[in-house]
Amino acid sequence: MNEVIKAPFVQEMMKVTANLYRLGWDERNGGNISYLLTEQEVSEFINPNQVIRTIPMIFDATELAGKYFIVTGSGKYFKNVIDEPDVNLGIIRVAQTGTSVELLWGFTDGGVPTSELPAHFMSHIERLKIDPNHRIIMHNHATNIIAMTFTHSLEERDFTRTLWQMCTECIVVFPEGVGILPWMVPGTDAIGMATAAKMRDFRLVIWPHHGIFGAGSSMDEVFGLIETAEKAAEVYTLVQAQGGVKQTITDQQLQDLADAFGVTAKSGYLQVGVK
Repeated sequence: MNEVIKAPFVQEMMKVTANLYRLGWDERNGGNISYLLTEQEVSEFINPNQVIRTIPMIFDATELAGKYFIVTGSGKYFKNVIDEPDVNLGIIRVAQTGTSVELLWGFTDGGVPTSELPAHFMSHIERLKIDPNHRIIMHNHATNIIAMTFTHSLEERDFTRTLWQMCTECIVVFPEGVGILPWMVPGTDAIGMATAAKMRDFRLVIWPHHGIFGAGSSMDEVFGLIETAEKAAEVYTLVQAQGGVKQTITDQQLQDLADAFGVTAKSGYLQVGVK
């Protein structure tokens, strides 16, 4: 059996957490990631029949029973994952009862999965209904996205259109737009349910004054989604500091972009023909 730390999914977690910390999006113990794995992937590196300990949950994840995940830990700092992955990460399996997870590797200091695990699991459940290739939920505190939630309308259409207009590629990367919640207390079932509901229509969900949730089939896809939205929010911040918009990408040009790249913009978000 191979050394767990060499597993591609562990290496991905180590690299992406280090990069997120470097970008300043995951200060202290901010942010969390869960990565859906197959039994075949896991069994190449560990014995799935050897359960280290069982960790109870306050959420019923019966719909995910038997599924495997690698997750970041509660209270763990992303900057430390690269040096001590076995302390800061854990490979877990959802128990058949759905009310606990079985630890198969990691959290060697007695740690537990992220406190946002219910929000992650609820979002995984919804995204798997839409995309059978779905695997990743990522939450971080993208700086300029957070800043934009203080200065911009939080109406989803308005926020999405501004992001689309800030960078030409945005409508191609997230043509469905972004979902936005009202401010809510994190780490609760309530915010998990609200996020999951938005995930039925969006791969990006913004928590105002807090951060962003992203979903996708690979680490690159999810990181790229958040990275693109964050870049657009940074451009918005710079434009506001320079005196505001004097010209922008028109709705017709946005439609032309969507047509050129074979994507469908969120219905009702563009007024085609408006210059």
